[in-house]
Amino acid sequence: MADSKTYDWKYASVGGVVRVRIDKGEDIAHLGELDQTKWTALSCPVKGLEFDARTLELLDADGDGRIHVKEVVAAAEWLTSVVRDKDLILKGDSSIPLSQINDDNDDGKRLLESARHILTNLKLDKDSISVDDTSDSVAIFADTAFNGDGIVTPASADVKELSDIISNCIATVGGVMDRSGVEGVDAEHLEAFYKALEDYSAWCAALEADRDAILPYGDNTEAALAAVEAVSDKIADYFMRCKLIRFDETVAGAVDISADRIAAISDKNLGTCAEDIESYPLARPTAKAAIPLDAVNPAWQARMDAVRTLVLDVRFPKCKEISEDDWKTVTDSFTAFKTWKASKTGEVVETLGIDAVNALLKSDKRGVILDLIAKDKALEAESASIDEVNRLTHLYRDFYRFLNNYVVFSDFYGRNDRVRAMFEAGKLYIDERCCNLCLKVDGTGNHAEAAALSGMFLIYCTCTSNKLGKTREIVAVMTDGGIKNLRPGKNAVFYDFEGNDWDAVVTKIVDNPISIRQAFWSPYRKVAKFVSDKIDKSAADKDSAATANLLAKADNVDPKAPKQPFDIGKFAGIFAAVGMAFAGIGVALKALVSGIAALKWWQFVLVIAAVMLVISGPACFIAWRKLRKRNLGPVLNANGWAINSVVLINILFGGTLTEVAKYPLVKTSDPFVAKVPAWKKVLRWIVFVLAVVFAILVIADKNGCLECCPFHKQEPVEAVEEPVEAGPAADSEAPAVPVEVVEQ
Repeated sequence: MADSKTYDWKYASVGGVVRVRIDKGEDIAHLGELDQTKWTALSCPVKGLEFDARTLELLDADGDGRIHVKEVVAAAEWLTSVVRDKDLILKGDSSIPLSQINDDNDDGKRLLESARHILTNLKLDKDSISVDDTSDSVAIFADTAFNGDGIVTPASADVKELSDIISNCIATVGGVMDRSGVEGVDAEHLEAFYKALEDYSAWCAALEADRDAILPYGDNTEAALAAVEAVSDKIADYFMRCKLIRFDETVAGAVDISADRIAAISDKNLGTCAEDIESYPLARPTAKAAIPLDAVNPAWQARMDAVRTLVLDVRFPKCKEISEDDWKTVTDSFTAFKTWKASKTGEVVETLGIDAVNALLKSDKRGVILDLIAKDKALEAESASIDEVNRLTHLYRDFYRFLNNYVVFSDFYGRNDRVRAMFEAGKLYIDERCCNLCLKVDGTGNHAEAAALSGMFLIYCTCTSNKLGKTREIVAVMTDGGIKNLRPGKNAVFYDFEGNDWDAVVTKIVDNPISIRQAFWSPYRKVAKFVSDKIDKSAADKDSAATANLLAKADNVDPKAPKQPFDIGKFAGIFAAVGMAFAGIGVALKALVSGIAALKWWQFVLVIAAVMLVISGPACFIAWRKLRKRNLGPVLNANGWAINSVVLINILFGGTLTEVAKYPLVKTSDPFVAKVPAWKKVLRWIVFVLAVVFAILVIADKNGCLECCPFHKQEPVEAVEEPVEAGPAADSEAPAVPVEVVEQ
């Protein structure tokens, strides 16, 4: 790639990242000079994009299903070389004036000539050509006998005989579609047609050369073979039974039909028992091993009669029975016929009849038709120029938009409802929100693993449209609102950019922070959920234990057993324990009140803020870092893109990607709104009054107001002197013991 310093590129901040600007036609013309490290994408797939499919196919020059940088540069250089005013490419018009086709070079001259040729074929008198004009190749070549594709149709021949040969070729070996929209033949199909004629003629000639050997039963040979093959296995079974009798006469009863088997069906309508009777031997087996033609199994009589009429009466006239050797003679008589039949080739032209086949070979118009095909092929360059005009109109209209989705992601960051990024798929409505950023995906599992690196909250859905009879997978990016109601299995509605609605079902969720507000409350939600789960589990365990205990006692109860007397000691112990618990709680509350009383109001606020900061601060910090670094690149990489730069979705931009429902204040009363029970209202007032009294007491105690209360101040206790007893050292003076004055 050439050094970008050879051209004066302009840059701008797009999506929080510095990217090159493409504001004029000269920028497109010098695209090959832009350093490849400054491209936002290095390749993208052809499939799965909301973009004109034909344009993407034209950009994919090597047809590998991906568009690479070199292919984009080649398209840019070609397009800017055949358009006079390069700035017009930025407009995205669907038609280009003929005066803007640059005929100063060879490519431009061919394009201009082909454009005029197209307009002439379409019978259009105008000075511009559009995408619609060049896209309908059938209309362009509708009245043309020769159009450069190497295919001739019956209309291409000016002689009826040639036209009939082309029609017969299409009817037998098949044809290919001509650019005019009519089926025709190319050189390959014509050669296959004449080869089939030659093969079929040779096959029929082989029959005429040795007709008696190949057709031992004349025109009935094929029918005779079918009759013989229909009974061949049954006859082989019969002769094997006879051989077993010759080997051991004692088995005669075992290999013959038994009276018991006939007796088993004798009470039925034997006319409906053909399948059972058919399983019996063909005839009564004997050591003689000869089939009596007049005494065969009734279920096989008709088939044996056909063999007798078509074969045996010809080979063994008036025979009454047939031996194994005679039967082998019969089967061997078909060897030549089966060999000839297996060598059949060229059967695709059999419907024409051997006389017509030989007539076509005799006239031999193959060379004449090949000349017509060569004449059509000579116009290939002109027809290719017509295809190039189609390429010109598509790139003239779509190339600048493609660059805005490949080199620069301005269509994505512009958030224009009329023009969206080509990797976007539509909108997802779910849980009072509209996710404006949705992408098609192919397989949720591997895609979700790679896309999780984006740091975004992703919702994978399977979308079904009964109207269209289609199913698709999408991933939606959610950047605002809560997440408590989102879960796999939740239903939603997806709208594509064509306005079609799809029934969507959430299949997978990749959980990442949505907003700072959500992150702030997330620890409390987690604690609340943890406590709720623990309470529910504990309650369930205790309920199970209590139920089990109750059932056990019910099973073991003795109605005659005396009732236990009331144990006052046990209940005294319980009351004492409860009293100690309340005393402990009182001490703790007194310490809390004393601590709060020592604080000023602003210190109290700071303490509360500090506690909340300790709890929510880490979650908010982590969320803030992730929200700043949200990157669409991993999602696009999972879709087959080669993203060369970050595609940031910061907090400010992310707010535009999800719309949350906002309701006005409603003053009307709702008769169905849930009513608050009276006890809840009373409880709220009691809590409020206690809180106010508590606050007043705290403030009063802090300011010494409670000192004035007559119940608060007590009379001091008088000092009491206690005499000191004489000890062993009574003669010495004992020091005075101070008496402590205690004030109650």
